Amino acid sequence: MRLQPIYDIAEICALKGIKEAVLCPGSRCAPLTSAFVAHQKINTRTFSDERSAAFIANGIALSDDCPVVLVCTSGSAAYNFAPAIAEAYYQHIPLIVLTADRPKEWVDQLDGQTIRQENIYGQHVKKYFELPQEYEHTDSLWHINRCINEAINLSLRFPKGPVHINIPLREPLYPAQGETVQFSSNVRIIESLASFPQVQPDTLNKLRSDFNNYNKILIVAGQQFPDQRFADTLDQFSKQHHVPVIGDVISNLHSLSHSITHADAMLGQSKPDNKKALHPDLLITFGKSVISKNLKTFLRNYKPVVHWHIQPEGEVADTFQSITSIIPSTPSAFFEQFSEVVSKTGFDRQKRENYYRLWEAEEHRTQRAVKTFFSTPQLNEFSLVNEIIKNAPQPSHLHLSNSMPVRYANFIGLNDNQSEIGVFANRGTSGIDGCTSTAVGHSLSSLTPTILITGDMAFFYDRNAFWHNYQLPNLRIVVLNNHGGAIFGMIDGPNQLPEFGEYFITHQKLSARTVALEYDFDYLQLDSLKKLKNLLKDFFDFDGRTKILEIESTATETKIIVDYFKKQIKSNYDA
Repeated sequence: MRLQPIYDIAEICALKGIKEAVLCPGSRCAPLTSAFVAHQKINTRTFSDERSAAFIANGIALSDDCPVVLVCTSGSAAYNFAPAIAEAYYQHIPLIVLTADRPKEWVDQLDGQTIRQENIYGQHVKKYFELPQEYEHTDSLWHINRCINEAINLSLRFPKGPVHINIPLREPLYPAQGETVQFSSNVRIIESLASFPQVQPDTLNKLRSDFNNYNKILIVAGQQFPDQRFADTLDQFSKQHHVPVIGDVISNLHSLSHSITHADAMLGQSKPDNKKALHPDLLITFGKSVISKNLKTFLRNYKPVVHWHIQPEGEVADTFQSITSIIPSTPSAFFEQFSEVVSKTGFDRQKRENYYRLWEAEEHRTQRAVKTFFSTPQLNEFSLVNEIIKNAPQPSHLHLSNSMPVRYANFIGLNDNQSEIGVFANRGTSGIDGCTSTAVGHSLSSLTPTILITGDMAFFYDRNAFWHNYQLPNLRIVVLNNHGGAIFGMIDGPNQLPEFGEYFITHQKLSARTVALEYDFDYLQLDSLKKLKNLLKDFFDFDGRTKILEIESTATETKIIVDYFKKQIKSNYDA
Protein backbone atom coordinates (compact mmCIF):
# COMPACT_ATOMS: atom_id res chain seq x y z
CA MET A 1 0.00 0.00 0.00
CA ARG A 2 1.51 3.35 -1.07
CA LEU A 3 0.67 5.20 2.15
CA GLN A 4 1.80 2.39 4.48
CA PRO A 5 4.79 4.31 5.91
CA ILE A 6 2.44 7.19 6.78
CA TYR A 7 -0.08 4.87 8.41
CA ASP A 8 2.75 3.31 10.44
CA ILE A 9 3.45 6.65 12.10
CA ALA A 10 0.44 5.94 14.30
CA GLU A 11 1.80 2.48 15.11
CA ILE A 12 5.18 3.91 16.15
CA CYS A 13 3.41 6.43 18.39
CA ALA A 14 1.33 3.71 20.03
CA LEU A 15 4.30 1.40 20.56
CA LYS A 16 6.14 4.27 22.26
CA GLY A 17 3.30 4.79 24.72
CA ILE A 18 1.42 7.70 23.17
CA LYS A 19 -2.27 7.41 23.94
CA GLU A 20 -3.80 10.71 22.76
CA ALA A 21 -4.08 12.47 19.40
CA VAL A 22 -5.74 15.80 18.61
CA LEU A 23 -6.87 16.00 14.98
CA CYS A 24 -7.98 19.05 13.01
CA PRO A 25 -10.19 18.56 9.93
CA GLY A 26 -8.62 18.85 6.49
CA SER A 27 -8.03 16.95 3.27
CA ARG A 28 -4.23 16.97 2.91
CA CYS A 29 -3.88 15.38 6.36
CA ALA A 30 -6.41 12.62 5.54
CA PRO A 31 -3.84 9.75 5.62
CA LEU A 32 -2.69 10.82 9.08
CA THR A 33 -6.23 11.28 10.34
CA SER A 34 -7.28 7.87 9.04
CA ALA A 35 -4.28 6.19 10.63
CA PHE A 36 -4.78 7.62 14.12
CA VAL A 37 -8.55 7.08 14.07
CA ALA A 38 -8.02 3.44 13.02
CA HIS A 39 -5.53 2.72 15.82
CA GLN A 40 -7.28 1.05 18.74
CA LYS A 41 -4.65 2.09 21.31
CA ILE A 42 -4.83 5.82 20.57
CA ASN A 43 -7.73 7.99 21.69
CA THR A 44 -8.56 10.63 19.08
CA ARG A 45 -10.56 13.85 19.27
CA THR A 46 -11.23 16.43 16.58
CA PHE A 47 -11.34 20.23 16.91
CA SER A 48 -12.04 22.67 14.10
CA ASP A 49 -10.14 25.70 15.44
CA GLU A 50 -6.42 24.88 15.15
CA ARG A 51 -5.33 27.51 17.68
CA SER A 52 -7.72 26.16 20.29
CA ALA A 53 -6.91 22.55 19.35
CA ALA A 54 -3.21 23.04 20.03
CA PHE A 55 -3.84 24.51 23.49
CA ILE A 56 -6.27 21.66 24.18
CA ALA A 57 -3.42 19.27 23.31
CA ASN A 58 -1.27 21.07 25.89
CA GLY A 59 -3.99 20.55 28.48
CA ILE A 60 -4.32 16.86 27.64
CA ALA A 61 -0.55 16.44 28.01
CA LEU A 62 -0.73 17.88 31.53
CA SER A 63 -2.64 14.82 32.74
CA ASP A 64 0.23 12.34 32.54
CA ASP A 65 3.12 14.36 31.08
CA CYS A 66 3.06 12.08 28.03
CA PRO A 67 3.41 13.37 24.44
CA VAL A 68 0.21 14.23 22.59
CA VAL A 69 0.03 14.04 18.81
CA LEU A 70 -1.28 17.16 17.05
CA VAL A 71 -2.32 16.94 13.38
CA CYS A 72 -3.42 19.56 10.85
CA THR A 73 -3.73 20.07 7.13
CA SER A 74 -1.44 22.22 4.98
CA GLY A 75 -1.34 26.01 4.72
CA SER A 76 -2.36 28.56 7.33
CA ALA A 77 -3.77 25.82 9.57
CA ALA A 78 -0.22 25.10 10.71
CA TYR A 79 0.37 28.74 11.64
CA ASN A 80 -2.58 28.62 14.01
CA PHE A 81 -0.73 26.05 16.13
CA ALA A 82 2.09 28.52 16.80
CA PRO A 83 0.95 30.23 20.05
CA ALA A 84 0.33 26.91 21.80
CA ILE A 85 3.60 25.46 20.50
CA ALA A 86 5.51 28.42 21.93
CA GLU A 87 3.72 27.89 25.27
CA ALA A 88 4.58 24.18 25.19
CA TYR A 89 8.22 25.00 24.45
CA TYR A 90 8.62 27.25 27.49
CA GLN A 91 6.50 25.08 29.77
CA HIS A 92 8.27 21.85 28.73
CA ILE A 93 5.10 20.15 27.45
CA PRO A 94 5.78 17.29 24.99
CA LEU A 95 3.90 17.61 21.69
CA ILE A 96 4.36 15.66 18.44
CA VAL A 97 3.23 18.18 15.83
CA LEU A 98 2.44 16.61 12.45
CA THR A 99 1.66 19.11 9.69
CA ALA A 100 0.56 17.81 6.31
CA ASP A 101 2.12 19.65 3.37
CA ARG A 102 1.93 19.85 -0.42
CA PRO A 103 4.69 18.34 -2.58
CA LYS A 104 7.69 20.67 -2.62
CA GLU A 105 7.48 21.51 -6.31
CA TRP A 106 4.11 23.20 -5.67
CA VAL A 107 5.32 25.61 -2.98
CA ASP A 108 5.16 29.24 -4.25
CA GLN A 109 3.17 28.16 -7.31
CA LEU A 110 -0.14 29.64 -6.11
CA ASP A 111 -1.54 26.20 -5.39
CA GLY A 112 -4.32 26.11 -2.80
CA GLN A 113 -3.41 25.89 0.90
CA THR A 114 0.28 25.94 0.10
CA ILE A 115 2.75 28.06 2.09
CA ARG A 116 6.38 27.74 3.20
CA GLN A 117 6.06 25.29 6.09
CA GLU A 118 9.74 24.47 6.54
CA ASN A 119 10.79 25.52 10.08
CA ILE A 120 7.50 27.41 10.43
CA TYR A 121 7.76 27.42 14.25
CA GLY A 122 11.35 28.65 14.24
CA GLN A 123 13.19 28.18 17.50
CA HIS A 124 10.08 27.32 19.50
CA VAL A 125 10.33 23.60 18.80
CA LYS A 126 13.13 21.34 19.97
CA LYS A 127 13.77 20.20 16.40
CA TYR A 128 12.27 20.32 12.93
CA PHE A 129 11.95 17.14 10.85
CA GLU A 130 10.84 16.81 7.24
CA LEU A 131 9.79 13.46 5.87
CA PRO A 132 10.53 12.40 2.27
CA GLN A 133 7.66 12.75 -0.16
CA GLU A 134 8.54 9.66 -2.18
CA TYR A 135 8.39 6.17 -0.62
CA GLU A 136 9.66 3.91 -3.38
CA HIS A 137 13.20 3.51 -2.07
CA THR A 138 13.80 1.46 1.09
CA ASP A 139 16.03 4.25 2.42
CA SER A 140 13.01 6.55 2.45
CA LEU A 141 11.07 4.07 4.58
CA TRP A 142 14.03 3.76 6.94
CA HIS A 143 14.31 7.56 7.12
CA ILE A 144 10.63 8.04 7.99
CA ASN A 145 10.82 5.46 10.74
CA ARG A 146 14.00 6.95 12.16
CA CYS A 147 12.63 10.53 12.16
CA ILE A 148 9.43 9.60 14.00
CA ASN A 149 11.36 7.60 16.61
CA GLU A 150 13.90 10.36 17.08
CA ALA A 151 11.23 13.07 17.35
CA ILE A 152 9.29 11.24 20.06
CA ASN A 153 12.46 10.48 22.01
CA LEU A 154 13.55 14.11 21.77
CA SER A 155 10.16 15.39 22.97
CA LEU A 156 10.68 13.43 26.20
CA ARG A 157 14.31 14.35 26.80
CA PHE A 158 14.84 17.12 29.37
CA PRO A 159 13.62 19.71 28.93
CA LYS A 160 10.53 18.12 27.41
CA GLY A 161 8.87 20.02 24.63
CA PRO A 162 7.30 20.13 21.17
CA VAL A 163 8.85 18.69 18.02
CA HIS A 164 7.64 19.45 14.49
CA ILE A 165 7.40 16.88 11.69
CA ASN A 166 6.38 18.26 8.30
CA ILE A 167 4.92 15.65 5.96
CA PRO A 168 4.59 16.37 2.20
CA LEU A 169 1.82 14.18 0.76
CA ARG A 170 0.92 13.46 -2.84
CA GLU A 171 -2.56 12.65 -4.08
CA PRO A 172 -4.40 10.35 -3.93
CA LEU A 173 -4.77 10.94 -0.20
CA TYR A 174 -7.42 8.30 0.48
CA PRO A 175 -7.33 4.48 0.38
CA ALA A 176 -8.35 2.90 -2.91
CA GLN A 177 -11.70 1.17 -3.05
CA GLY A 178 -11.55 -1.98 -0.97
CA GLU A 179 -8.43 -0.93 0.96
CA THR A 180 -8.45 -0.40 4.72
CA VAL A 181 -5.92 1.17 7.03
CA GLN A 182 -3.68 -1.48 8.55
CA PHE A 183 -0.39 -1.36 10.41
CA SER A 184 2.82 -3.22 9.70
CA SER A 185 3.65 -6.04 12.08
CA ASN A 186 7.40 -5.40 12.22
CA VAL A 187 7.63 -1.67 12.90
CA ARG A 188 11.03 -0.75 14.34
CA ILE A 189 11.13 1.07 17.68
CA ILE A 190 14.21 2.98 18.86
CA GLU A 191 14.27 3.34 22.63
CA SER A 192 16.06 6.20 24.33
CA LEU A 193 16.97 5.04 27.82
CA ALA A 194 16.32 7.56 30.56
CA SER A 195 19.23 9.12 32.40
CA PHE A 196 19.05 10.64 35.85
CA PRO A 197 21.69 13.34 36.30
CA GLN A 198 23.24 13.45 39.73
CA VAL A 199 25.98 15.60 41.17
CA GLN A 200 29.33 13.81 41.20
CA PRO A 201 30.79 13.01 44.66
CA ASP A 202 33.69 15.51 44.45
CA THR A 203 31.40 18.31 43.31
CA LEU A 204 28.84 17.39 45.92
CA ASN A 205 31.42 17.55 48.71
CA LYS A 206 32.54 20.99 47.54
CA LEU A 207 28.95 22.24 47.38
CA ARG A 208 28.29 20.92 50.87
CA SER A 209 31.36 22.72 52.14
CA ASP A 210 30.34 25.95 50.43
CA PHE A 211 26.80 25.57 51.78
CA ASN A 212 28.11 25.57 55.32
CA ASN A 213 29.91 28.88 54.72
CA TYR A 214 26.62 30.75 54.52
CA ASN A 215 23.98 31.57 57.10
CA LYS A 216 21.50 33.55 54.97
CA ILE A 217 20.33 30.91 52.50
CA LEU A 218 17.18 31.26 50.41
CA ILE A 219 15.45 28.80 48.04
CA VAL A 220 13.23 30.19 45.25
CA ALA A 221 11.10 27.83 43.17
CA GLY A 222 9.77 28.71 39.73
CA GLN A 223 6.76 27.18 38.03
CA GLN A 224 6.63 23.39 38.13
CA PHE A 225 4.07 20.64 37.91
CA PRO A 226 2.70 19.14 41.14
CA ASP A 227 5.00 16.54 42.70
CA GLN A 228 4.16 15.67 46.29
CA ARG A 229 7.16 13.39 46.77
CA PHE A 230 9.53 16.22 45.85
CA ALA A 231 7.57 18.66 48.00
CA ASP A 232 8.04 16.35 50.99
CA THR A 233 11.80 16.09 50.31
CA LEU A 234 12.14 19.87 50.07
CA ASP A 235 10.04 20.41 53.19
CA GLN A 236 12.30 18.11 55.18
CA PHE A 237 15.42 19.87 53.85
CA SER A 238 14.00 23.30 54.68
CA LYS A 239 13.19 22.35 58.26
CA GLN A 240 16.42 20.44 58.83
CA HIS A 241 18.70 23.29 57.71
CA HIS A 242 16.45 26.28 58.48
CA VAL A 243 16.29 27.47 54.88
CA PRO A 244 13.20 29.43 53.80
CA VAL A 245 11.51 28.37 50.54
CA ILE A 246 9.70 30.94 48.39
CA GLY A 247 7.15 29.65 45.92
CA ASP A 248 4.60 31.45 43.76
CA VAL A 249 1.19 29.80 43.55
CA ILE A 250 2.33 28.13 40.29
CA SER A 251 5.33 26.47 41.97
CA ASN A 252 2.93 23.94 43.59
CA LEU A 253 4.81 23.98 46.88
CA HIS A 254 1.90 25.13 49.05
CA SER A 255 1.94 21.75 50.83
CA LEU A 256 5.22 22.69 52.56
CA SER A 257 4.64 23.30 56.24
CA HIS A 258 6.56 26.61 56.29
CA SER A 259 6.74 27.84 52.68
CA ILE A 260 6.80 31.56 51.88
CA THR A 261 3.78 31.92 49.61
CA HIS A 262 3.09 35.67 49.98
CA ALA A 263 6.43 37.09 48.85
CA ASP A 264 4.80 39.16 46.11
CA ALA A 265 2.47 41.05 48.46
CA MET A 266 5.14 41.21 51.17
CA LEU A 267 8.00 42.56 49.05
CA GLY A 268 5.74 44.99 47.23
CA GLN A 269 5.12 46.90 50.47
CA SER A 270 8.17 46.07 52.60
CA LYS A 271 10.51 48.88 53.64
CA PRO A 272 14.18 49.05 52.53
CA ASP A 273 15.45 48.07 55.99
CA ASN A 274 13.33 44.90 55.91
CA LYS A 275 14.55 44.03 52.43
CA LYS A 276 18.15 44.55 53.45
CA ALA A 277 17.66 42.13 56.37
CA LEU A 278 16.05 39.58 54.00
CA HIS A 279 18.94 39.83 51.54
CA PRO A 280 20.34 36.28 50.96
CA ASP A 281 24.01 35.36 50.74
CA LEU A 282 23.32 32.04 48.98
CA LEU A 283 20.39 31.75 46.60
CA ILE A 284 19.28 28.32 45.34
CA THR A 285 16.78 28.26 42.45
CA PHE A 286 15.02 25.72 40.25
CA GLY A 287 11.93 25.53 38.09
CA LYS A 288 10.62 27.78 35.34
CA SER A 289 9.05 31.25 35.46
CA VAL A 290 8.24 33.34 38.54
CA ILE A 291 5.08 35.46 38.57
CA SER A 292 6.12 38.03 41.15
CA LYS A 293 7.73 41.14 39.70
CA ASN A 294 8.36 42.29 43.28
CA LEU A 295 10.40 39.15 44.00
CA LYS A 296 12.39 39.52 40.78
CA THR A 297 13.10 43.19 41.53
CA PHE A 298 14.13 42.37 45.11
CA LEU A 299 16.63 39.70 44.07
CA ARG A 300 18.03 41.83 41.24
CA ASN A 301 18.56 44.76 43.60
CA TYR A 302 19.78 42.67 46.56
CA LYS A 303 21.96 40.20 44.72
CA PRO A 304 23.27 37.13 46.57
CA VAL A 305 26.97 36.48 46.92
CA VAL A 306 26.46 33.05 45.35
CA HIS A 307 23.58 31.76 43.24
CA TRP A 308 23.15 28.06 42.45
CA HIS A 309 20.63 27.08 39.79
CA ILE A 310 19.58 23.41 39.62
CA GLN A 311 18.72 22.07 36.16
CA PRO A 312 19.63 18.73 34.54
CA GLU A 313 20.46 20.18 31.11
CA GLY A 314 19.31 22.68 28.50
CA GLU A 315 19.52 26.46 28.31
CA VAL A 316 19.48 28.23 31.66
CA ALA A 317 17.64 31.51 32.23
CA ASP A 318 19.46 33.99 34.49
CA THR A 319 16.22 35.59 35.71
CA PHE A 320 17.75 37.28 38.76
CA GLN A 321 21.01 38.28 37.00
CA SER A 322 23.15 36.52 39.60
CA ILE A 323 23.88 32.86 38.66
CA THR A 324 27.35 31.71 39.69
CA SER A 325 26.93 27.92 39.40
CA ILE A 326 24.69 25.67 37.32
CA ILE A 327 24.15 22.32 39.02
CA PRO A 328 23.36 19.55 36.48
CA SER A 329 20.78 17.60 38.46
CA THR A 330 17.07 17.27 38.94
CA PRO A 331 15.93 19.27 41.98
CA SER A 332 14.62 16.07 43.56
CA ALA A 333 17.94 14.23 43.19
CA PHE A 334 19.90 17.27 44.38
CA PHE A 335 18.00 17.74 47.63
CA GLU A 336 17.97 14.01 48.32
CA GLN A 337 21.76 13.90 47.86
CA PHE A 338 22.28 17.12 49.74
CA SER A 339 20.22 16.05 52.74
CA GLU A 340 23.32 14.40 54.18
CA VAL A 341 25.03 17.74 54.74
CA VAL A 342 25.79 18.22 58.41
CA SER A 343 23.55 20.75 60.09
CA LYS A 344 25.19 23.72 61.73
CA THR A 345 25.56 23.93 65.48
CA GLY A 346 26.09 26.63 68.06
CA PHE A 347 26.19 30.31 67.10
CA ASP A 348 26.25 29.63 63.33
CA ARG A 349 23.12 27.54 63.65
CA GLN A 350 21.46 30.37 65.55
CA LYS A 351 22.32 32.91 62.82
CA ARG A 352 20.88 30.66 60.12
CA GLU A 353 17.77 30.06 62.19
CA ASN A 354 17.37 33.80 62.77
CA TYR A 355 17.31 34.41 59.02
CA TYR A 356 14.77 31.61 58.60
CA ARG A 357 12.59 33.05 61.36
CA LEU A 358 12.78 36.52 59.82
CA TRP A 359 11.25 35.30 56.55
CA GLU A 360 8.73 33.29 58.55
CA ALA A 361 7.73 36.36 60.58
CA GLU A 362 7.27 38.42 57.41
CA GLU A 363 5.14 35.65 55.92
CA HIS A 364 2.95 35.45 59.02
CA ARG A 365 2.59 39.22 59.09
CA THR A 366 1.37 39.23 55.49
CA GLN A 367 -0.89 36.21 56.04
CA ARG A 368 -2.62 38.05 58.88
CA ALA A 369 -3.11 41.12 56.70
CA VAL A 370 -4.57 39.01 53.89
CA LYS A 371 -6.88 37.25 56.32
CA THR A 372 -8.01 40.57 57.78
CA PHE A 373 -8.68 41.97 54.30
CA PHE A 374 -10.98 39.07 53.43
CA SER A 375 -12.60 38.81 56.87
CA THR A 376 -15.33 41.25 55.86
CA PRO A 377 -17.61 39.87 53.12
CA GLN A 378 -17.25 41.88 49.91
CA LEU A 379 -18.90 41.72 46.52
CA ASN A 380 -15.95 41.97 44.12
CA GLU A 381 -13.94 39.70 41.89
CA PHE A 382 -10.92 39.55 44.21
CA SER A 383 -13.09 38.26 47.07
CA LEU A 384 -14.77 35.75 44.77
CA VAL A 385 -11.37 34.31 43.81
CA ASN A 386 -10.62 33.96 47.51
CA GLU A 387 -13.90 32.08 48.08
CA ILE A 388 -13.28 29.77 45.10
CA ILE A 389 -9.77 28.89 46.28
CA LYS A 390 -10.93 28.42 49.89
CA ASN A 391 -13.79 26.12 48.85
CA ALA A 392 -12.14 24.23 45.99
CA PRO A 393 -12.63 20.46 46.28
CA GLN A 394 -9.74 18.07 46.74
CA PRO A 395 -8.37 16.71 44.55
CA SER A 396 -8.77 19.27 41.79
CA HIS A 397 -6.85 21.02 39.02
CA LEU A 398 -6.89 24.79 39.41
CA HIS A 399 -6.21 26.67 36.16
CA LEU A 400 -5.50 30.39 36.28
CA SER A 401 -5.67 32.63 33.24
CA ASN A 402 -3.12 35.37 32.73
CA SER A 403 -3.40 39.02 33.73
CA MET A 404 -5.38 39.48 36.96
CA PRO A 405 -6.62 35.96 37.90
CA VAL A 406 -3.15 34.47 38.32
CA ARG A 407 -2.09 37.55 40.30
CA TYR A 408 -5.16 37.42 42.53
CA ALA A 409 -4.42 33.76 43.29
CA ASN A 410 -0.78 34.56 44.00
CA PHE A 411 -1.79 37.27 46.48
CA ILE A 412 -4.18 34.86 48.18
CA GLY A 413 -2.13 31.65 48.04
CA LEU A 414 -3.00 28.10 49.01
CA ASN A 415 -2.09 26.44 52.30
CA ASP A 416 -0.60 23.12 53.40
CA ASN A 417 -4.08 21.67 53.93
CA GLN A 418 -4.72 21.94 50.18
CA SER A 419 -1.99 19.58 49.02
CA GLU A 420 -4.32 17.80 46.58
CA ILE A 421 -4.95 20.94 44.54
CA GLY A 422 -2.59 21.27 41.59
CA VAL A 423 -2.14 24.72 40.08
CA PHE A 424 -1.65 25.32 36.36
CA ALA A 425 -1.22 28.47 34.27
CA ASN A 426 0.09 29.34 30.81
CA ARG A 427 3.13 31.18 32.17
CA GLY A 428 5.47 29.97 29.44
CA THR A 429 4.53 32.94 27.26
CA SER A 430 1.99 34.44 29.69
CA GLY A 431 -0.58 35.08 26.95
CA ILE A 432 -4.36 35.09 27.32
CA ASP A 433 -4.97 33.31 24.02
CA GLY A 434 -5.28 29.68 25.11
CA CYS A 435 -6.00 29.67 28.84
CA THR A 436 -9.53 28.30 28.45
CA SER A 437 -8.53 25.70 25.85
CA THR A 438 -5.73 24.40 28.08
CA ALA A 439 -8.19 23.91 30.94
CA VAL A 440 -10.65 22.22 28.56
CA GLY A 441 -7.95 19.79 27.43
CA HIS A 442 -7.06 18.97 31.02
CA SER A 443 -10.72 18.42 31.82
CA LEU A 444 -11.21 16.14 28.80
CA SER A 445 -8.37 13.87 29.83
CA SER A 446 -8.97 13.59 33.57
CA LEU A 447 -11.83 12.64 35.89
CA THR A 448 -10.48 15.06 38.49
CA PRO A 449 -12.46 18.32 38.75
CA THR A 450 -10.92 21.16 36.74
CA ILE A 451 -11.56 24.73 37.88
CA LEU A 452 -10.68 27.67 35.64
CA ILE A 453 -10.54 31.20 37.03
CA THR A 454 -10.36 33.58 34.09
CA GLY A 455 -10.77 37.20 33.14
CA ASP A 456 -13.25 38.38 30.55
CA MET A 457 -10.63 39.12 27.87
CA ALA A 458 -9.08 35.65 28.10
CA PHE A 459 -12.50 34.00 28.24
CA PHE A 460 -14.05 35.67 25.19
CA TYR A 461 -10.81 35.56 23.20
CA ASP A 462 -10.74 31.77 23.53
CA ARG A 463 -14.45 30.92 23.32
CA ASN A 464 -13.77 28.35 20.57
CA ALA A 465 -12.41 26.15 23.33
CA PHE A 466 -16.00 24.89 23.57
CA TRP A 467 -16.56 24.46 19.82
CA HIS A 468 -16.52 20.67 19.69
CA ASN A 469 -18.70 17.68 20.44
CA TYR A 470 -17.24 16.51 23.77
CA GLN A 471 -18.85 16.74 27.19
CA LEU A 472 -17.06 18.56 30.02
CA PRO A 473 -18.87 17.38 33.17
CA ASN A 474 -15.94 18.10 35.50
CA LEU A 475 -15.20 21.63 34.25
CA ARG A 476 -16.07 24.69 36.34
CA ILE A 477 -15.35 28.20 35.01
CA VAL A 478 -15.24 31.44 37.00
CA VAL A 479 -15.39 34.53 34.77
CA LEU A 480 -14.22 37.84 36.28
CA ASN A 481 -15.92 40.21 33.88
CA ASN A 482 -14.76 43.80 34.43
CA HIS A 483 -15.62 44.62 30.83
CA GLY A 484 -12.23 45.56 29.53
CA GLY A 485 -9.17 44.13 31.24
CA ALA A 486 -8.15 46.02 34.36
CA ILE A 487 -4.44 45.22 34.45
CA PHE A 488 -3.40 48.10 32.16
CA GLY A 489 -4.79 50.51 34.73
CA MET A 490 -2.56 49.00 37.43
CA ILE A 491 0.84 48.83 35.76
CA ASP A 492 3.01 51.92 35.46
CA GLY A 493 2.92 53.62 32.09
CA PRO A 494 -0.25 52.92 30.10
CA ASN A 495 -2.63 54.71 32.46
CA GLN A 496 -0.63 57.93 32.07
CA LEU A 497 -1.11 58.06 28.30
CA PRO A 498 -3.87 60.17 26.71
CA GLU A 499 -4.76 57.24 24.44
CA PHE A 500 -5.10 54.87 27.41
CA GLY A 501 -8.92 54.68 27.43
CA GLU A 502 -9.31 53.76 23.77
CA TYR A 503 -6.18 51.86 22.86
CA PHE A 504 -5.25 49.91 26.01
CA ILE A 505 -8.61 49.08 27.58
CA THR A 506 -10.78 46.86 25.35
CA HIS A 507 -14.23 48.02 26.26
CA GLN A 508 -16.76 45.24 25.72
CA LYS A 509 -20.33 44.63 26.80
CA LEU A 510 -20.34 40.85 26.51
CA SER A 511 -21.70 38.45 29.11
CA ALA A 512 -20.73 34.86 29.77
CA ARG A 513 -24.44 34.13 29.89
CA THR A 514 -24.59 34.07 26.08
CA VAL A 515 -21.71 31.58 25.89
CA ALA A 516 -23.42 29.33 28.42
CA LEU A 517 -26.64 29.50 26.42
CA GLU A 518 -24.84 28.79 23.15
CA TYR A 519 -23.11 25.65 24.48
CA ASP A 520 -25.84 24.50 26.88
CA PHE A 521 -23.84 25.12 30.06
CA ASP A 522 -25.32 26.03 33.42
CA TYR A 523 -24.93 29.75 34.13
CA LEU A 524 -24.64 31.27 37.61
CA GLN A 525 -24.28 34.99 38.31
CA LEU A 526 -22.99 36.50 41.53
CA ASP A 527 -24.69 39.88 41.86
CA SER A 528 -25.49 39.77 45.57
CA LEU A 529 -23.59 38.61 48.65
CA LYS A 530 -26.76 36.87 49.82
CA LYS A 531 -26.43 34.49 46.87
CA LEU A 532 -22.81 33.54 47.51
CA LYS A 533 -23.26 30.51 49.74
CA ASN A 534 -25.90 28.86 47.56
CA LEU A 535 -24.07 29.72 44.34
CA LEU A 536 -20.88 28.08 45.58
CA LYS A 537 -22.85 25.02 46.62
CA ASP A 538 -24.41 24.74 43.16
CA PHE A 539 -21.14 25.56 41.42
CA PHE A 540 -19.23 22.78 43.17
CA ASP A 541 -22.00 20.23 42.75
CA PHE A 542 -20.56 17.90 40.11
CA ASP A 543 -23.81 16.74 38.60
CA GLY A 544 -22.59 16.10 35.05
CA ARG A 545 -23.08 19.65 33.80
CA THR A 546 -20.47 22.25 32.77
CA LYS A 547 -20.96 25.40 34.85
CA ILE A 548 -19.97 29.04 34.46
CA LEU A 549 -20.02 31.44 37.42
CA GLU A 550 -19.72 35.10 36.46
CA ILE A 551 -19.25 38.29 38.45
CA GLU A 552 -19.47 41.64 36.66
CA SER A 553 -17.73 44.86 37.63
CA THR A 554 -15.68 47.63 36.02
CA ALA A 555 -11.97 48.12 35.52
CA THR A 556 -12.13 51.13 37.83
CA GLU A 557 -13.72 49.11 40.62
CA THR A 558 -11.10 46.43 40.20
CA LYS A 559 -8.26 48.93 40.51
CA ILE A 560 -9.79 50.45 43.64
CA ILE A 561 -10.06 47.09 45.42
CA VAL A 562 -6.50 46.02 44.49
CA ASP A 563 -5.09 49.38 45.61
CA TYR A 564 -6.95 48.99 48.90
CA PHE A 565 -5.52 45.49 49.35
CA LYS A 566 -1.97 46.79 48.87
CA LYS A 567 -2.70 49.60 51.32
CA GLN A 568 -3.79 47.03 53.91
CA ILE A 569 -0.55 45.09 53.46
CA LYS A 570 1.48 48.29 53.72
CA SER A 571 -0.30 49.31 56.93
CA ASN A 572 1.39 46.37 58.66
CA TYR A 573 4.74 48.02 58.07
CA ASP A 574 3.58 51.51 58.99
CA ALA A 575 1.99 50.44 62.27
